[in-house]
Amino acid sequence: MKTLTFRSSLILILCTLLVVWAPPYLVHAENISITTHARAAALIDVESGRILYSSRGDEPMLIASLTKIMTAIVAIENGDLDSKVKVGKNAFAKEGSSLYLKQGEEMKLEDMLYGLMLRSGNDAATAIAEHVGGSEQGFVYLMNAKAEELGLTHTHFANPHGLDAEGHYSSANDLAVLTAYALHNPVFKEIVRTQEKTADNPYEKWDYKWANKNKMLRLYEGADGVKTGYTKKALRCLVSSATRNGQQLVAVTLNDGNDWNDHASLLNFGFNHYPLKTLIERGESISGYSFVTSKKFAYPLGQGEEARIVTKLVLNGQPAASGGSEARSSFGLKGALVLQLGGKEIGRVPVYTPEQLPPEQSLYMKRYAPAGAAEYPADTWLQALGSALRALLQMGK
Repeated sequence: MKTLTFRSSLILILCTLLVVWAPPYLVHAENISITTHARAAALIDVESGRILYSSRGDEPMLIASLTKIMTAIVAIENGDLDSKVKVGKNAFAKEGSSLYLKQGEEMKLEDMLYGLMLRSGNDAATAIAEHVGGSEQGFVYLMNAKAEELGLTHTHFANPHGLDAEGHYSSANDLAVLTAYALHNPVFKEIVRTQEKTADNPYEKWDYKWANKNKMLRLYEGADGVKTGYTKKALRCLVSSATRNGQQLVAVTLNDGNDWNDHASLLNFGFNHYPLKTLIERGESISGYSFVTSKKFAYPLGQGEEARIVTKLVLNGQPAASGGSEARSSFGLKGALVLQLGGKEIGRVPVYTPEQLPPEQSLYMKRYAPAGAAEYPADTWLQALGSALRALLQMGK
């Protein structure tokens, strides 16, 4: 009887998670008149993941040191920030931009990540890869696994630093999605917004002192990241981010000779034409039902789009009939409010009975968490299912 009860509970929770965490379709905004000098460009809202602008956004291209965005987030999520990274022979004197690390030198992973992102050190990228992945090839495997997890279908990595190589590419849209994901991580977010960083230098009397190469941090009001890139084949590449009025945007340009100005134009376009609008507040009552919403939901909307949003209440996988009876579910979870724009889903908000509304930072509802902060992470709807399985199996033991 105990086994039967456990399995029944497992099935019920998995079905519930499918209702709540099913991934929404990303709705692309219409391209209002705007041009750049880039071969490819994209603009994304970080909170919602909505692509606000795209030009040749799915074209696979060389991306130079924008690669290090993936290197950094994979290292943060899989490594111990306090561990010591030892510089091996493969990392020492690596071609291209460098921190000029000595062979055999040891540096805390967190400090080396600053050198990676602020000064674009290829030696740091290789050392980090070997430290976290066991080898450069092992780390590249983690990078590609992360790309697959995030649905980056126009991306493949061959190295952790971004030097031109066969089979090493990404697209403007993929880089926008990747960066929006990475910026939910507080460690990554803090690193890329830093204008200057000092770190211990065991070989000299003075410390390392790194100034951020990203001029957008000084040129654009509200700028808070992210990464520059250049090779002779990729030419100038840039990912920048900025926050205004509580909204964070990410702009991407590939092969752009006027990138600083183009990024200012892209970010201005996003803030002016697609401001972030709060559509649902946590704790709102559902008309006709004794349910309340479990979280705030905001979405960037262009002129006239708010009036086109359709909201449906889904209970146990079925749209609720007006005035219908309350659905049965465990832990007070009754279903979700599904929001649609132009017939496509843009988000879901779980609904609960008021007396069983979980804490706002509930373990399973928290979409993004710092590496190692949760025993059972739920970064995506698929991970949420896996997390529930692992938690329940531990309970079963």
